Amino acid sequence: MVRIIKTEFYKLKRYHILWAGVALMLLSVLLTLFTSMANDGSVWDFAYLTEQVIKNNMSMIFPMCISLIAGYMISREQTDDTLKNILTVPVSFKRLLTGKLIVCGVLSIVFGLICSLFTVIAELIVGFPGFHFSLILQAVLQITAVNFFLYLAVLPIIIITSRKSSSFLIGVIVAFVYGYGGMFAAGNMTLANIYPITASLGMIHYRSYDAAVRWNTVTCMVSLVIVVAISAVLILCMKEKEPKQVKKKAKKAAPKKGW
Repeated sequence: MVRIIKTEFYKLKRYHILWAGVALMLLSVLLTLFTSMANDGSVWDFAYLTEQVIKNNMSMIFPMCISLIAGYMISREQTDDTLKNILTVPVSFKRLLTGKLIVCGVLSIVFGLICSLFTVIAELIVGFPGFHFSLILQAVLQITAVNFFLYLAVLPIIIITSRKSSSFLIGVIVAFVYGYGGMFAAGNMTLANIYPITASLGMIHYRSYDAAVRWNTVTCMVSLVIVVAISAVLILCMKEKEPKQVKKKAKKAAPKKGW
């Protein structure tokens, strides 16, 4: 498994779609800055900027982003026609998929750090009040952690749509709807603690200073553990792919001339 993971990291050099992930992290921050221009009575400071970036990541950006990248990484083995060669090593499709999912988990943390960097740069540009080291550290930890928990929340979608190279785009759409549903689940704290997308917010105690926000960390943790358990079952129950053998056509003997 260690060799598979190392190989997947080597393959990342040729995946230009990773830049799409960086662009989406920038989009999350830019979208937040755009909403800060609205005259809705909100008082913006660095802490509130961080909260809005986390909310945009949860509801619109990151579930779709990580599903797109993970699906692309998995489907490349089929579109590049390398899967049939890998399976003859032999490396099972389950082990290969698990290795790719572990790498995607690391990528979710990396994208969280990149998003944190963009958030700090945005703060330096606009100059919202309340910018100091302790809040910077808190922002980095919260944005990075919530990205990882959101990745765990969409794992079943990635696994289910990994069987066919053309179906991962459907998974991206489902992940977007799944993430956007967190906006509605957040309106009820009981549902917010159960719904895996919003449970990721509970794991970082998002806006816990608000009296109306009552996170149950144990319930949020159980919700994400159940999602990971479902993902493990899906992988274990997955049928192995067999490399297709190309049948060679038998050459017809040339008919003899004459009698």
